[in-house]
Amino acid sequence: MIKNYIKIAFRNHTRNRGFAIINLLGLTIGITCTIFIFLWVNDELTYDKFNTNYNNIYQIMANRDFQNNIFTDPNMVFPLEKALETGYPQIKNVVMSSYSSPQLFVFGDTKLKKNLVTVGGRYFDMFTCKFIKGNPATALAEPNTIVLTQAAAKAFFGSADPINKVLKINNDQQVKVTAIIADIPGNSTRQFDCVNAYNFFDAQSKSSMNVWTNSSWSVYIQTVASPNIPQLEKAITNVMFQHNHDKISTYFTFPMSKWHLYSDFKDGKNIAGQIEYVRLFTIIAIIILLTACVNFMNLSTARSEKRAKEVGIRKTLGSDKKKLVLQFFFESMILVLMAFVFSIVAVYFLLPSFNLLVNKQLNLNIADPVFWIGSLVIIVFTGAVAGSYPALYLSSFNPVKVLKGTFQVGKSAVLPRRILVVGQFVISILLISATIIVYKQIEHVKNRDLGYNPNNLIMFPSTLSTDKSYGAIKDELLKSGLIKAVVRTSSPITQIQWRSPAPAWDGMPADAQIIMSGIATDVDFTKTMGIKVLKGRDFLGTPADSSSMILNKAAVEAMQLKNPVGMQMRYGSQISTVIGVIDNVVIASPYAPVEPLMVYYRPNNSNYITTRLNNGVQPQKAIALFKNIYSRYSPADVFEYQFVDQEFRKKFIAEELIGHLTNIFAGLAIFICCIGLAGLASFTVEKRFREIGIRKVLGATVQQLLLLVAKEFLKLVLIAFVVAVPLTWWLMYKWLQNYSYHINISIWLFGAVGITILLLTMVVVCLNTMSAAMANPVKSFRSE
Repeated sequence: MIKNYIKIAFRNHTRNRGFAIINLLGLTIGITCTIFIFLWVNDELTYDKFNTNYNNIYQIMANRDFQNNIFTDPNMVFPLEKALETGYPQIKNVVMSSYSSPQLFVFGDTKLKKNLVTVGGRYFDMFTCKFIKGNPATALAEPNTIVLTQAAAKAFFGSADPINKVLKINNDQQVKVTAIIADIPGNSTRQFDCVNAYNFFDAQSKSSMNVWTNSSWSVYIQTVASPNIPQLEKAITNVMFQHNHDKISTYFTFPMSKWHLYSDFKDGKNIAGQIEYVRLFTIIAIIILLTACVNFMNLSTARSEKRAKEVGIRKTLGSDKKKLVLQFFFESMILVLMAFVFSIVAVYFLLPSFNLLVNKQLNLNIADPVFWIGSLVIIVFTGAVAGSYPALYLSSFNPVKVLKGTFQVGKSAVLPRRILVVGQFVISILLISATIIVYKQIEHVKNRDLGYNPNNLIMFPSTLSTDKSYGAIKDELLKSGLIKAVVRTSSPITQIQWRSPAPAWDGMPADAQIIMSGIATDVDFTKTMGIKVLKGRDFLGTPADSSSMILNKAAVEAMQLKNPVGMQMRYGSQISTVIGVIDNVVIASPYAPVEPLMVYYRPNNSNYITTRLNNGVQPQKAIALFKNIYSRYSPADVFEYQFVDQEFRKKFIAEELIGHLTNIFAGLAIFICCIGLAGLASFTVEKRFREIGIRKVLGATVQQLLLLVAKEFLKLVLIAFVVAVPLTWWLMYKWLQNYSYHINISIWLFGAVGITILLLTMVVVCLNTMSAAMANPVKSFRSE
């Protein structure tokens, strides 16, 4: 029986090649897109799950309330780890960690920068790392030891045994390699190349153990199974309050299961994060697959008159409805299976390009049971959805009417088909509109007034050697004729690395709680960056500048200062005089309001040197000059540089990636819709071929005939437009509310999209109708 079903299915597909090819193409594209999205979503959903203690690892975080403006802070104080190690039975392990940052490593003549994290506690007992060489229990037991990833070890030592080899960090600290671990998986929140441990016996660490106000570290805890989280969070808050009387902070534990997918906070509440994009692309995958299925349904039911006689004869010869349903389901499943095979081949060849686009290392692992479970779901879902309506509809034909020739397709068949076509157009309008809105939002933020000019700015790290010779370096750069201005700062102009409560000032409200960002700088800060000074002046390099500060406009407004220049700001016994007010500068998120900023004159607190090129100077010439100077003044260090405008553009990577993926998948969904529309138009023309011939004999023009066929589809587009516009507006309005700085949705955008869809429909329908409209009408009467 099954063998017979398969034979008949293949014969039908072979006999109707056009129908089969259109459906096969649509289903192949739909399944290919779904597999790509499945691979991406699966990678996102499995973040950090390789950790054995995945369900019991938490990061300690704090909600800090500044005048009802709650700021969620992952930074903790240095002594918190030791304070939680004993006396808390729900905590099995505590680990403190620095943030991963690039450091200079030297071995012989090899100089490389690798990302280093420094940890405290039993790190490898908490976080799962596969040890290739060395013992996890003793790897970091001694001071001045380090663990390398396999890739880092190969970069330094090649194929030689790295154990007990000595590396130098930043031309200062010597460390011995004690272990090698496998490279950190790409879907791990914590990424690094090397791990070393804090030496709690050195003077700096001993001093830091008594400082409960400087929050610059991450602290993680591993709990027992089924911990009492509220009780644990209360205990952590009490520990902090006992040591620093922190009245504005509430401490909480953030589980590893949420680190990647639920990383966003607003007003102290965990709102979402990457999970929104996971949901978005899951929905897009379903939409694309359903669009391909709708094509199959529409084309199958449109061909119903051709299959009616076959159904009538089969029923007359004793075939019941169940057998006919199975037959039609087999036809759809065979097409789906063929499309799946073609999709696997397409994914295999396109996966490297997709990995470059999404910046991942996804694999098509056909040996993975998860892959086959997902594939089975896709095949069964597609086959069932695509084949259900045609199978039930075609098998319901009355054999008497069919064989008498009185069978006609009524509204019961046409109406569902029209609803499905309207659904496809709604999806097309929604996807095109959403893609345009995402693009316009990104461009809107890119064109935002940054408060400084990022063009022609090149920055590179400063070192102890460059700081010692900074005056000579600056003089040489300015005399070269390539450089207009130079400044050194504690952090790049594209990052905020320092935040603290606002200083005290005369007239400060008793309940004032303001978070300030800060940056330390040398002279020529505003000149180099291109920042406008609104009041007062920039630093001149005089001794008085060491007790001075500059505020930005946002700080003045937040502190409600009327005449800030000359006012004194106090941090305990340290007093700074405000000498100037600068315009707002976008340093952190370009989507958020500008943060209050304090600029201090601290020339020795230098981590970056930023230079502004003269207009018309080729960057390559300036970079060659920097390399030459760096090699003479800091020969032991590796020279690296960054273009400030490129660093600023990196802030849009996530949104641009989403935009690119949406463009691709939206384009493919619209293409599937178009090929389905083309097939449907072709069958409509075939069905009305004689009518078109008669109308032409009676004097109808080609334009009138084209409009005759197209107007039915144009009505469906108008209905879809009415449905899609409010739906799209509501969805995109909600998305834009995630950004403080966003565009307003214009009604003209929907008008332009509607006209585009109308024109696209006209083109597709007319191309398929043209041959019939221009054919000799005699051809349509030959069979009469």
